Amino acid sequence: MQEWMIAMLVISVLLVIRDMAKTILAGNMPDMQEILPLYESHPQKEKVERYAASFQKLADTFYGMPYRKEYLSDGQIERLIRDTNEKVCSRCYQREICWGEHAQALSKGVELIVRSLECGDEENLRHLRNDWMSVCGRSVQYYEAVFENFQKEKQNLIWDNRMIENRLAVAQQLTEISRIMENVASDLYDIEKGTPQFEEELRKALRKRHVLLQQVWVMDKAKGRRQVFLTMRARSGQCISMMEISQLLSEICESPMAPVSGSRCIVNGEYHTVHFIEDVSYQVLYGVARLTREQEKVSGDNYVCRQEDGGRFVMCLSDGMGSGMEACRESETVVELLEQFLESGFSQETAAKMVNSALVLKGEEGMFSTVDMCAVDLYTGICNFLKAGAASTFIKRDHWVESITSESLAAGLVQQIDFETASRKLYHGDYLIMMTDGVLDALPPEKEEETMKEIIMDVHEDSPKDFGRGILERVLGYSDYHARDDMTVLVAGVWKK
Repeated sequence: MQEWMIAMLVISVLLVIRDMAKTILAGNMPDMQEILPLYESHPQKEKVERYAASFQKLADTFYGMPYRKEYLSDGQIERLIRDTNEKVCSRCYQREICWGEHAQALSKGVELIVRSLECGDEENLRHLRNDWMSVCGRSVQYYEAVFENFQKEKQNLIWDNRMIENRLAVAQQLTEISRIMENVASDLYDIEKGTPQFEEELRKALRKRHVLLQQVWVMDKAKGRRQVFLTMRARSGQCISMMEISQLLSEICESPMAPVSGSRCIVNGEYHTVHFIEDVSYQVLYGVARLTREQEKVSGDNYVCRQEDGGRFVMCLSDGMGSGMEACRESETVVELLEQFLESGFSQETAAKMVNSALVLKGEEGMFSTVDMCAVDLYTGICNFLKAGAASTFIKRDHWVESITSESLAAGLVQQIDFETASRKLYHGDYLIMMTDGVLDALPPEKEEETMKEIIMDVHEDSPKDFGRGILERVLGYSDYHARDDMTVLVAGVWKK
C-alpha cells in the first residue's frame, strides 16, 4: 500500500515538473515577445489545472476510505473466538455441548470479556471471569487464550490505524499540493499585457531617465496587490538604480512598488526583466537572546526567521526534548522542515502536520519537539499563531501585555495532533516575544505568566535583541543566575513603514 502510493506520487510529480519546467524555462527567456502567445492563449494552464484536479481527486479517494477504529470489529471478535476455540476447545469432550446449544450465549460472554479488556474495566472483568468459571472447566486456559488473541488483534488494530493515519496524512498533503498547483497556474498565467495608456506613460517617464522600455506585463491579484514585470535597459553608458525605477513606478501606479527580493540593483545596457510587487505596509526587526543549560555545550533550542516573497514574515521556534546534541538535532530537524515546507508554499498548519508525520514515523527513536510559529502578514499586520507543546507567546503594546497559550502535545507524540491556533492584529510599535519552556520554568511556579508579563513591562529597550537580553537577565535573577535548562527568547518588533 505505502509503496504503491509513493510510486504514484513520484510519477505524478515528475510529470508535473516536466511540463512546468518547460513553461518556467520559456518565461526566463530574455525576449518577452517570444512568450506573448503563451500568456495570451494559456496553452499549459488547463493542463496544470487538470493535474491539480487529479491530485485532489486522489486525495478525496483516500478521504473516502475507512477511518481509524478505537475498538475491535465484530469480524475481529469472531476471528478471536474461532482461534481461541481451536486452541482450547478442540480436544474438550464438552465442546459439542458448549458450542452447540449454548454457542450464542458463550459468544456473547466472550465479547463482553473482550469489551471489558478494551475499556480496562477490571471490576467487570472479574465478574465475567467468575461467571465463566461456573460454565467452563478450562476457564483459566480459555481466558489466557482469549487475552493472548486479544493482544494480537489489538496490535493489528494499532497497525491498521497507523496505516489509516498515514493515508490521511498523504491525503492532506495531496490536497495542499493541489492548492499550490492551482496558485502556481494562476501566478504563471494570470499575467496580462499592460494597457496602452499605462505603458505609454511609463515609457515616457523612463525615457526621461535614460531607460528604454521594451515590454510591460501586469498581474493584479484578488487581494489587490499589483505585480508589474518590466523588460528594460539603460541607454549606452548609463546605469540607473532600481530604487529610482521603483519610485517612478510607485508614482504612476499610485501605490508603493518595490523589486522582489534578489532582483538586480541597477539597470544597465542589456535588456532584463525585473519583477516589481506592491510594497508591504509593515517592517519587522528581530533579535534573539540565548543561554545553554549548564554543563552542556550545545543548546537544544533552534529557531528560524525569514521574510517570504508573498509579504509574510515567519518565526519558528522549537525546543527539543531534553538538552544537548540530541535535543539540538531534533529541534533543528523541525525548524528546517518547517522552513522548507513554508518556502514551498504550504500553509502553516499543513507544514506543521507534515513535520509531525515525519517525527511520528521516527517514533522508535523517541523523537519529539515543540512547534511554535508566528506568521505576520506585512500588508495587514495580522499575525497567525500555531503551537504544539510550546510555551506561551507574548505581545507587548504600549502599557499592557497579552499572552497566547497552548495546552497541546509536542510534535512527534501522536499522529492526529491538535495544533493550537490563534490570530491577532499587530500595530505600529508592537513587540512579539517567543520563548522556550526553560525561560518560564525558571519563574515562580503557578505564577509564570503573570511574572513574565511584569518582566516584559519592566524592559524598556527598543532594539529587539536588547529587549530579549533584558528579559533573560531578569529571568536569571529568579534562578540564582543558573541556567537549569536551555533558554531562548526570540523578539520581533513591528513598525509601520
